[in-house]
Amino acid sequence: MIDEDERAVEAALFAAEASMTVGEIMAAVGARDVRAALSRLREHYAGRGVELVERAGRWHFQTAPDLAHILRRTREEPRKLSRAGIETLAIIAYHEPVSRAEIEAIRGVQISKGTIDALMEAGWVRPAGRREAPGRPLIYATTPAFLTHFGLGSRRDLPGIEDLRAAGLLDPVDLAMEQLEVEKDETDD
Repeated sequence: MIDEDERAVEAALFAAEASMTVGEIMAAVGARDVRAALSRLREHYAGRGVELVERAGRWHFQTAPDLAHILRRTREEPRKLSRAGIETLAIIAYHEPVSRAEIEAIRGVQISKGTIDALMEAGWVRPAGRREAPGRPLIYATTPAFLTHFGLGSRRDLPGIEDLRAAGLLDPVDLAMEQLEVEKDETDD
């Protein structure tokens, strides 16, 4: 027969985000005999896939050391793209397939090799062949992982210029320059 204190302690430890002291367990479950319940649980889980362990006065469940390799997860650290990376990704997405020289012409500055490498490492950009032009430059395109990451069904779902303007995502300097061009065209007519 399973003891109710034991069940309550077990549930609290499984649900806890971090290891707990005896006092924290008592506060969580209100059990009178937490120490005895911990001792019984430790015996119950000994030799199983998970173990109840105490470290520095704090209790938690952990994977049995001999099985840790099975459950090892590779944790992907989210990377923050640089402004150059974001601009390059946008140019590739809106103009694909596009070469490095075309990206540089649109951005107005040279891009470092690391920028495209970072986008390729993230799985968002891939080489898409070579352009039939002198020097046969490598051209780049987005990947299905790019669409998935940004919640797009296809490239047609990318926001248009009006959508970007409405969201306030266009640079005010760009908008001012665009307005000057419109006014200049009107005065030339």
